[in-house]
Amino acid sequence: MSSVRGIRGATTTRENTRNAIVDATRDLLEKIVSANDLILDDIAAVIFTTTEDLNADFPAQAARQMGWEHVALLNSHEMKVPNSQTMCVRTLLLVNTEKNPQDIVNVYLRDAENLRTRGGSR
Repeated sequence: MSSVRGIRGATTTRENTRNAIVDATRDLLEKIVSANDLILDDIAAVIFTTTEDLNADFPAQAARQMGWEHVALLNSHEMKVPNSQTMCVRTLLLVNTEKNPQDIVNVYLRDAENLRTRGGSR
C-alpha cells in the first residue's frame, strides 16, 4: 500500500525574469521526478515558494508547461530571514509512493546546494 511522502527541492536563478524562474523550476522538477522514478499520476500536490526577490512569474507555470494539469499547485513567498539564500525557488512535492522515507531523494541545485547542510525546514 502506498503512502504519501514529501520530496523537497530547491534551486536558484540569476535574475528575476519569467524565463529564469520557469526554466530553473522546470530543471528542478525534472531532476526530482527522475531521481525518484515518479510518474505524473503519483504526484498529488506541489507547494512552491520563492524568496521575495523573485516575483516575475509563478514557479507553478513550469509544472503547467510540463503538462501537470491535474496536480494541485500552490505558490507562496518565503519568510524574510536575515542572511538567507536569495533568488531561490523551493518546492515540496506530495507524492503517493511505495518508497520508504529514507529512499526519497531530495534535490538541491545551483546555489541552493548549500541548503542541504543547514538544519530545519530549509
